[in-house]
Amino acid sequence: MRKRRQSLKNKEFFESIIFFSSSILSIIGLIMYLWIYTEIDQNMLAIGTQKKVKNELENNLNELKMEISQLSRGDRISKYAIDELGMIPAIPETLIIEINSYN
Repeated sequence: MRKRRQSLKNKEFFESIIFFSSSILSIIGLIMYLWIYTEIDQNMLAIGTQKKVKNELENNLNELKMEISQLSRGDRISKYAIDELGMIPAIPETLIIEINSYN
């Protein structure tokens, strides 16, 4: 009878150790899952923010390119030179080349 009690106690002890260790491992697994999930979520948010910044920078670059092309037009430059700088347009020179014929 005494052996039986001891074996029951040992069985209960091992079952409680197994239950306790499986509970601890489950809790650790859940904590790791939540930590990994939050890290992935934060990285996805950071990637989304970086994509938005990239798109805004591309839009700014396109606007600046358009502005540069608009400001570098010849008629705009000549109008600015005349109105703002007081320059006058140059009168084109005409060259007359005379060919002497020795007939």
